[in-house]
Amino acid sequence: MENRPTNPFDLPVCQPVDFAGNEHGLLLMHGFTGSPAHMRKLADAVVEKGYTVKSICLPGHGTTEEDMAKASWQQWLQAAREATLDLMNRCKTVTVCGLSMGGVLALLVAEQMKVDACIPIAAPVYTKNRLLFMAGAAAPFIKRIAWGGNPQRFTLMDENYNYGYSGFPTAKGVDLHKLIKQARKNLFAIQCPVLAVQSDADETIWEGSADYIISNISSRHKWKLELHGVPHVCTITRETPAIVEGILRVLEHVARA
Repeated sequence: MENRPTNPFDLPVCQPVDFAGNEHGLLLMHGFTGSPAHMRKLADAVVEKGYTVKSICLPGHGTTEEDMAKASWQQWLQAAREATLDLMNRCKTVTVCGLSMGGVLALLVAEQMKVDACIPIAAPVYTKNRLLFMAGAAAPFIKRIAWGGNPQRFTLMDENYNYGYSGFPTAKGVDLHKLIKQARKNLFAIQCPVLAVQSDADETIWEGSADYIISNISSRHKWKLELHGVPHVCTITRETPAIVEGILRVLEHVARA
């Protein structure tokens, strides 16, 4: 994290992407406290293949934690819906994809809107972080929670793309859990093709999350992609090519259908 600019979110890699390619669109959504930089490698790789790609910055993200404190789960979900609708108006097919909370938003969109495919990446059905789970009770006493864990995980991520907040306003953990609970409750409503992606070394979410998603959706076409030895923000690790390959396979499946 050394020698970084004062405001890293001004860097080009942190900016949203909106590339007009062919008639098949892909929506990319970053995770809780993250930024579009976490999805940039995926966006650039899919753009190279000629697809239409839209990678958004969720409300309260990519600026300051103070802005995040003012944002709500309703705003995050609305941003996901609006971006999906924009692609629907421009493309023949729309695939929604997200990392972590972005994956939860992708699931919610697939439950509520008629998309052509859904790709949740490291999307939590339950989390391992106890402070996140207890955010509602802790918020009056603990105003901010810093991300902790094993520092070694940062060595596994490409620092050129690792831009996000170092913590979060405790009360926002409640918003995250509301989204997770909604998505988990209505997984049966998903009927489109789904690729669930998860690392066997994810330190943040329940290890059974991807299997739970696959088991509880109503989709006829559903697959799991298991990554190996990489942390939660797996989109900027050595497994990025495997994720890209999985996304392209889904997009090709949708195009053929």
